[in-house]
Amino acid sequence: MINTLRLGSESFPVNIIQGPLAGISCAPFRRLSWEYSKPAFSYTEMISCKTLLYKVRSQERFIKKHPLEGSVGFQLSGRDPGEVGEATKRVTDCGADLIDLNCGCPVTKIRTRGAGSSLLKDPMQIFQLITAMKRNTHVPVSIKIRVDGHSKDNYNKDIVSAVNDSGADFITVHGRHWTEHYETSCNYEQIQYFVENLKIPVIGNGDVSCIDSLKKMYATGCAGVMVGRAGVGQPWLIGKLIAEMQQKPFIIPAAPVIGNLFITHITELVELLQSEKFAVIQSRKFTKYYARSLEHRAEIVQEINGCETLDSFVAICLRYFGLGNSRVSDISLDG
Repeated sequence: MINTLRLGSESFPVNIIQGPLAGISCAPFRRLSWEYSKPAFSYTEMISCKTLLYKVRSQERFIKKHPLEGSVGFQLSGRDPGEVGEATKRVTDCGADLIDLNCGCPVTKIRTRGAGSSLLKDPMQIFQLITAMKRNTHVPVSIKIRVDGHSKDNYNKDIVSAVNDSGADFITVHGRHWTEHYETSCNYEQIQYFVENLKIPVIGNGDVSCIDSLKKMYATGCAGVMVGRAGVGQPWLIGKLIAEMQQKPFIIPAAPVIGNLFITHITELVELLQSEKFAVIQSRKFTKYYARSLEHRAEIVQEINGCETLDSFVAICLRYFGLGNSRVSDISLDG
């Protein structure tokens, strides 16, 4: 059900969230999601506390908010309570509307630092980290975890105890163990376990891409739902899901509209990164998503993988998305 979502001191008119995606969820991506879907809020990319505290030149991409986007949750990564507390204070000053600590990332370089999913084996450390966050901000605080799944870890019960005692305002639960890949189905039963045993709202996460998968997640009893990878190249997706749940019509944008959104995304990325080269290189990983419905998807992916300038990127998009000489300002989402 689409309902009002209350998380700590904050209230949102809908209960679907655009989740954090590494290398993707910076301001241009979030701004488009907000403009065309109005999620409850969107997350930043995961931000290392050490980067925030000690690498000033690397921060802009992570902390920049677009003036036209809605509420933003900042997601942190770290394991030292002192650093996490100070980073919490820092992002609060940067305008974070909510702050999350990642306790589920399976990437080796994150785990070897004792952060991400490695924290799941140490519930007391999670308790201390949440406590440090709460001491350093007035905005809602949460953690994002993965379930123990089909592993022998059996940490779900201990995580519940630590979180219930910590004062966290809500939690996001991804329905897979950290060793499980996306071909493993989401474990809805274990998400429901957290819903039934925690005193705070649970946000369900995993495999949500259509109305049927959304309904499966709501069936766990979760207070809200997080959309992840499915939102890439489809900034209208959450808006579509909300409309379908409310039994309202929704028309998927035509190819020229999608092409213009892609151009807008990369153009704003150039401005954010202050580098045409890096933005165009990043466009390569987005192409397969924006072009998912194109007949010649493989060809546009190949061409954009070889382009190095914004002008050549735009020219390719104009050709493949059927834009002709149209540009972003000429075509609306309703087009």
